[in-house]
Amino acid sequence: MKPSNFSIKQRIKSFTHAFNGLRIVFSEEHNARIHLFVAVIAVILGFVLGISSMEWVVIVFAIALVISMEIINSSIENVADFISSERNEMIKKIKDLSAAAVLVSAMAALIVGLIIFLPKIFVFFQ
Repeated sequence: MKPSNFSIKQRIKSFTHAFNGLRIVFSEEHNARIHLFVAVIAVILGFVLGISSMEWVVIVFAIALVISMEIINSSIENVADFISSERNEMIKKIKDLSAAAVLVSAMAALIVGLIIFLPKIFVFFQ
């Protein structure tokens, strides 16, 4: 296999594919839109409550983790459906496991949000 040369055009094309993937996940996956909505709420709360730089880092990573897991989950589900559209216990297991990854990341993000925002919300309303 011949090594390929660096190409700006190819790099731009790869970004186009990645942004298309984001468009697909947010237009086709209901849960991705829910995660995006919650992420927007977290960002708004971050500005309103004046969270620190380190808290922003944690919030951004939590948001990225959940959305990334949702994209991976959606990819796995699409591949599984492509392989077999019929009910299959192994494919169900694979889909359940990938959904569990999203659940774990969303629960962790929720805990992060509660740790960061609850004390500030209590102070804000005092």
